[in-house]
Amino acid sequence: MTITRRTLIAAGAAAPLAAGLGSAAARPSNAARFSLGFAPHEGSFASRGGLIEQIAFAADQGFTAWEDNEARSRSVAEQTQMAKALADRGMTMGVFVASMPRWGESRPILGATDGEEREAFLADVRSAVDVARRLGAKHMTVVTGFLDKKVPVDIQTARVIDVMRRAGDIVAPHGLAMVMEPLNTRTNHPGIFMRSIAHGFAVARGANSPGVKILADLYHEQVQSGNLIPTLDTCWSEIGYIQFGDNPGRNEPGTGEINFANICKWLRDRRYGGVIGMEHGNSAEGRAGEDRLIAAYRAIDAQ
Repeated sequence: MTITRRTLIAAGAAAPLAAGLGSAAARPSNAARFSLGFAPHEGSFASRGGLIEQIAFAADQGFTAWEDNEARSRSVAEQTQMAKALADRGMTMGVFVASMPRWGESRPILGATDGEEREAFLADVRSAVDVARRLGAKHMTVVTGFLDKKVPVDIQTARVIDVMRRAGDIVAPHGLAMVMEPLNTRTNHPGIFMRSIAHGFAVARGANSPGVKILADLYHEQVQSGNLIPTLDTCWSEIGYIQFGDNPGRNEPGTGEINFANICKWLRDRRYGGVIGMEHGNSAEGRAGEDRLIAAYRAIDAQ
């Protein structure tokens, strides 16, 4: 989900960018554009320099999107600079994290009897609207907190639905959507509240808001539940954003057990035109790892 949580380490034929991209048209890519909206992040191409240099390199490789989980912690000047770099290259901004959990404390608990943390969560969402506007983002990630062992899960679910509905009322008028991220408890996040796309589906349906959708991180779902394509199919109406990461290892496609080529085919059949976050590390360090990353996405994009 976030850089803080995952602690990531950080060649097709030439084709110009399509016409109509404004200033991006003056800076053509040196590689074929990917047909799906794969989005690297800072660290994916760490050998190429800082954030802006990495965005430029990604664009030159044909990537059409970018995500930055920690964008709201950047200064306004940095956010503005990143947004301009993306716009100049015709790239879409993916998610950033609207309300960062306190991982070491296992907080917040949004389903607790005390509503203080729910109000703090809503305050984070309100302030994230300006960040989204500055970045040109349409989606922001939220985590629905941790379980309270003293409160029945059904009651906690009702409280989470309530607070998500309220948060949806904040973001939806701005054309924004929060995407709730289910996380796995088997490897990475014991004690988390939302553990599966199916649970996210129940909360999203309960919130009943265009501003509340699911972030389908396929690494987490594979670890926790598997059955990826049938789950995506069942819950599709409430899925607003997708992230890739293979299992085990949480690295690029082809390093684990998930058949990402089949998933890409399924997404094309669904005519999915949104961003697909590359929410994982590189299986090898340095430029060799970066080349391997690009090749992995070329391979699944060609299917």
